[in-house]
Amino acid sequence: MEEKIPDPPAARGQVCAVVVTYHPDHGFPARLRRIAPQVAATFIVDNGSSDAELCMLRGAAAGEAAALVCNLENLGVATALNIGARRAVAEGFTWALLLDQDTEVDHDMVERLLATHASFPDGGRIAIVGSRFRDLKGQSQEPIRLDSSGELWEEVESAITSGSLLSLRAYSAIAPFRDEFFIDYVDTEYCLRARTAGYRVIQTLRPLMSHTVGAPTSHKLPWTTKWTTNHSPDRRYYIARNNTVLLREYRAPGGGSWRLKSFVRCCRLVKRIALYEQDKARKIYAVWQGWRDGVHGHMGPRRSARNRPSAMRHRADP
Repeated sequence: MEEKIPDPPAARGQVCAVVVTYHPDHGFPARLRRIAPQVAATFIVDNGSSDAELCMLRGAAAGEAAALVCNLENLGVATALNIGARRAVAEGFTWALLLDQDTEVDHDMVERLLATHASFPDGGRIAIVGSRFRDLKGQSQEPIRLDSSGELWEEVESAITSGSLLSLRAYSAIAPFRDEFFIDYVDTEYCLRARTAGYRVIQTLRPLMSHTVGAPTSHKLPWTTKWTTNHSPDRRYYIARNNTVLLREYRAPGGGSWRLKSFVRCCRLVKRIALYEQDKARKIYAVWQGWRDGVHGHMGPRRSARNRPSAMRHRADP
């Protein structure tokens, strides 16, 4: 069945983009050029990149008339998103397209996201319209076939940050992304909190971007193929810790100990690291440390990085 896209609402002029960067590669300016024509304004929030990288970012921002905020250090994804979202709210935007630095958007992404929102019957209660994606290096999210109703969306528990169209009205009511999560599960926690408050989270049925999770590799077994993301030890720490915190705060139905559920998940993660990844010892230690800190509620940056100067300084480039 051919997909029909309704005409996007007048809100298109009220959409900005918030792009979080951290040591971006040289392909970033080209990806930015695909974003800027689709939105009314673009805000780049950088988390402590090098002088050479900042020079590239300033050039890219100037070329696309984008605003650049340069944090003096890595404040984490959650804080960077909040900086961008608050700027968007202050400038009167209704929607913010949230993006990672390595996401390559389709040329009509914003149009399709707005059309998806317009097709949802309870649009006033939407917190996020997420995007399915193609992973050019790993496992892709395959497009879901439209049913006879011709709907453009599915309702989901959570959507990944990159490619999400964030309702800034809902953001102002729900409260911001949780800074103490730093990175990983920032999007999941926000979506769970939004749904608890009565908001809805939906996702497009069609992939609208190319996006890679980690540095994926495949490993063929006689009966199947296993994928692993090869995240760094720090990322493994945040994944284990923040998942543990979510299990504690949003305890899944079915009873049982959230500590035990988290421990079992961490054991599965350790098994995958041990079987398929490099730097095994540091990553396995990071998972253990993350589980322990999650159980005890130790939040914020990983403890080895907590003695650096204040994490709330930033400067804005004109």
